[in-house]
Amino acid sequence: MLSEHGGLETARRLVGSSQPSERFTTLYLKHHLDLTVEHLVIDESFSSLCPVELIETARDRLRDYGMQV
Repeated sequence: MLSEHGGLETARRLVGSSQPSERFTTLYLKHHLDLTVEHLVIDESFSSLCPVELIETARDRLRDYGMQV
């Protein structure tokens, strides 16, 4: 997906979907939400590249799954 659509579009597709991706769920079950695309979207290193709506969606999803952000 990343090589086909690029970083931002991949993040939009994964974070913007109504349900978390299968990989998000796997990382959640392994207690590694810090490795999700959602976490990268809110990271200061990348957040300036993302629209505010995408950052808010990522932050909300992480909070919904118990991560303090």
